[in-house]
Amino acid sequence: MLGTHSVSNLRGPRYVCLARDGGFIVSEECGDVKLFNSNHKLVGSLGCRYGHRFGNPAGVCADVEGNIIVADEQHRAVHLFPKSGSPICLVSKGLRKPAGVACSNSGLLLVADSGDNCVNVFKYQTLKRLPSEITKFL
Repeated sequence: MLGTHSVSNLRGPRYVCLARDGGFIVSEECGDVKLFNSNHKLVGSLGCRYGHRFGNPAGVCADVEGNIIVADEQHRAVHLFPKSGSPICLVSKGLRKPAGVACSNSGLLLVADSGDNCVNVFKYQTLKRLPSEITKFL
């Protein structure tokens, strides 16, 4: 291991992912989603930046455009937080307990649903390819 750095003062960190700008994103249990820069310094939170209230944020990922996608277990939804503009609910129907999320460079969104014991695969259009729409991918 080369070197370590610890980021403290988090409230129940759950999921973490790298951001496209070199920083990283951390979801906190029953809290918020924190944003850190490449120097590991807190630069804000999605709750403050967008005025969004999470129930229980879980999985986080960043898409190719730098938008942040968050699964919210309590609200049974997956939201996209664009670099500019308002949050967009990508998925809410049919989710029991969305936990983990991952996205591909080609616009696939994977949602691990621990309440349904499955992984759902969706195709979504990124903001540059509006209208933003998500469909179940079979």
